[in-house]
Amino acid sequence: MNGGQPEIGQFSERRFAFLFKPGSYDVDVPVGYYTQVAGLGKSPSDVVFTSAKGVYSEEANLNPYTGALDTFWRSAENFQTDADFNWWGSSPMGMLWAVSQAAPLRRVIVTHDLYLFQYVAPWSAAGYASGGFMANSVVNGSIFSGSQQQFMTRNSKTALWSGAVRNMVFVGTEGAPSSHCGDSDNSAPITTVDSTPVIAEKPFVTIDGTGKYFLNIPAMTVNRRGVDFTDSAATVVDFENVYVANSESDSSETINAELSKGLHVVLSPGIYNLTAPLFLNTEGQVLLGLGLATLVAMNPVAAVKVGNVDGVRIAAVLLEAGDYPTEALLEWGDGTYAGNAANPGFLHDIFARVGGPLVPVSPQAKRMVRINSGNVIGDNLWLWRADHTASGTVYNSSNPCDVGLVVNGDDVTMYALAVEHTLQDLTQWNGNRGSTFFYQSELPYDVPETYGTSGYAGYRVGSSVEEHRAYGVGVYHYFRDHPVVVESAISAPAHLLESFTAPLSMLLNGQGTIQHIINSEGDATSKSTTQAAWYCEAEEEDGAVLV
Repeated sequence: MNGGQPEIGQFSERRFAFLFKPGSYDVDVPVGYYTQVAGLGKSPSDVVFTSAKGVYSEEANLNPYTGALDTFWRSAENFQTDADFNWWGSSPMGMLWAVSQAAPLRRVIVTHDLYLFQYVAPWSAAGYASGGFMANSVVNGSIFSGSQQQFMTRNSKTALWSGAVRNMVFVGTEGAPSSHCGDSDNSAPITTVDSTPVIAEKPFVTIDGTGKYFLNIPAMTVNRRGVDFTDSAATVVDFENVYVANSESDSSETINAELSKGLHVVLSPGIYNLTAPLFLNTEGQVLLGLGLATLVAMNPVAAVKVGNVDGVRIAAVLLEAGDYPTEALLEWGDGTYAGNAANPGFLHDIFARVGGPLVPVSPQAKRMVRINSGNVIGDNLWLWRADHTASGTVYNSSNPCDVGLVVNGDDVTMYALAVEHTLQDLTQWNGNRGSTFFYQSELPYDVPETYGTSGYAGYRVGSSVEEHRAYGVGVYHYFRDHPVVVESAISAPAHLLESFTAPLSMLLNGQGTIQHIINSEGDATSKSTTQAAWYCEAEEEDGAVLV
């Protein structure tokens, strides 16, 4: 799946979930496209990989100039790895996870070191990597980020973090390095937030000694630092109250019939061609995908719609645009409900794309995710208008999508948000008291100069917003086809300027320019100015950002 030939299976229709019962396994497990590897124990230490390589992901392209840039759509969670492989024939030993977006590590114990990049011996170079996410994990050794441009680590623990290129963000992580805005003074760009304001971990499946399955729904915590593997307050649901869907036999109608009964739904690996949305209208209801379960909006309606209810959790699904201009692939609420701070909704590992596979033929969506209710929390989202597909490079605003994320509700929080290549603003935030912890984005490659004169931005906070906090917001540009000039990477009301901690703009390549980082502040990035620039005005204290 990875290795010798580059990017095998990047747009495959096959989906895989390898679920390991509690025990010890002397096997190497390579993780390729559309593959999930997960332990079924209550604790990560219930499933232990004792082999030299353990569970690992190599970069999908061994040319270092591509490297892991397209190493997407995979996950690993809920196990311990004792891997001690010498990956490059020298001193490094441990687990290899050389990935970019949509490739989370969760609830993992790494006995030795963890490597987030891959060194390619024939070129004597580290392959490029562009972002990743780790949560609720322990690395007993060191974490080496190497060529990773940016990375988000939440509620984890490590002995040492080594390296940073553009934007490393740590929230509630023990062993995180001290904050430093920018790359001056021989210091790396790091944003460290001491604790996580509010979070619940992703739901997961376990099995007991009799072979009975359970859905575990972790409890919400506030101001948390470090991992939580025990979670005594979690809700544990017998699979008698869970419907397991199958893409070959289930339709929108059959899945909605089970959801309407109040059942939780686990989606087995596959591609679900939905003619109507999946409706979640029961408090505390869970929709959990296995093996990158893919939900395709076949008609001009959403793939998933959440009602005005509390505590819904949607996790580990890939939302895909169909051939009609859908208003939003995922729609949360109708805008009349404030939500409940004591029982918020959660989005875990939600990935969306407009374009990529050859089918649908003319994928399009006006927006990928729209959150209209308040008190919703996102935990690792990547919303991608494809810059390349199974047939090649995308040009001339094909597979259109206007905006990646629209937030209309108040008190919405995003941990690890990535949005790329949409044709207007990438993110539009209209709700009050919102927060973003880590943001990675790329403006579209294929737009004309009118993109800049239209005033679009990579991250926009609405003019009526009174309160908003953002940490490590990065907006990158590669205007490949035209010399586009964008006024500001980030647009926000003037009174919120100091509410942004360590925002940055970065030139990847191309002809264009971003003139300012936020509003009219910050240096320009272009081939004739500088490649990367930060706006470093928000205060820091004792090496950790105060929330």
